[in-house]
Amino acid sequence: MPGGDPLSPEADNARAYAEAVRTVFGELPDLRHVPELPGRGAIASMTGRALAVVDGLPADVQPAGWRLTDATGIDQRRARSLLAQDLDRVEEQAQGYAGPFKLQVTGPWTLAATVEKPRGDKVLADHGARRDLAQGLAEGMLAHVADVRRRVPGASELLVQVDEPALPAVLGGQVPTASGYGRHRVVQPPEASEALATVFAAVEEAGGVPLVHSCAPGFPIGLVRGAGARGISVDLAVLDAASYDPLAEAVEAGERVLLGAVPSVDPATAPTAKSVTERVHRLLEMLGLEPTPGLVVTPACGLAGASAAWARSALDLARQAARDVDS
Repeated sequence: MPGGDPLSPEADNARAYAEAVRTVFGELPDLRHVPELPGRGAIASMTGRALAVVDGLPADVQPAGWRLTDATGIDQRRARSLLAQDLDRVEEQAQGYAGPFKLQVTGPWTLAATVEKPRGDKVLADHGARRDLAQGLAEGMLAHVADVRRRVPGASELLVQVDEPALPAVLGGQVPTASGYGRHRVVQPPEASEALATVFAAVEEAGGVPLVHSCAPGFPIGLVRGAGARGISVDLAVLDAASYDPLAEAVEAGERVLLGAVPSVDPATAPTAKSVTERVHRLLEMLGLEPTPGLVVTPACGLAGASAAWARSALDLARQAARDVDS
């Protein structure tokens, strides 16, 4: 979601996050979640949030971005402190809530494509380092999911969204090297599946339901489901024909399927709830499917690039369309 500024006083960012939590809890009565405000800087980014959760792997922010280090740096400590503060505010608003609840974390392959090794270049370049990162994330998720479950005791179902926007690029050998002149080698599907399965298993052990989100073209739905994901979240704008069959299989299996049908940034012309509903119905008709309880209408991707006004409108549109799809 939008909000926050790395140059603003801490109190201003705290107020921005509290407002984001109130917006989520006000606009999404049936599926509330832990909002993210990456505009507050590196410690609140997708990568910073995940490294606040990762267990046993110290890190810090360097000029090129997040890097694994020999000892926990001040930025990782700040990321952990910020996450705990944000969860305190979520816990306050969650009092008395009963229903499904969602949190999210950056997945092992997007982390490997983003975080650097101690001596430079991405973790993705080192087989052992990327295995350690996946295991550290899995260990950290055991504690993190248990913490959120304690804070939101009324959650009937705890959905854990694993964000993997870089997964298609990792599988396709499209992640740039540090120099920018080359590309990292292709990661083969069996290794990609193994790392994902490690994280998914930890989520389930902690009592969560793992689902995977990617708004990048070429999202390997079959691979993530085979690794143990119990749900998927897709951007309808980049969904290709190769995704139709695995998407239909997920719907028919009764899994959570989040359909990104609402623009994530302020559109030139705002869609109506009716047009969003019709878009979802056209997809279901093409797949030969009927609406199921597991279908959820969402914004296409994160709302960090949206204005505060559009963020509220997008959530309201998603809520209205989800209601109309089921009717």
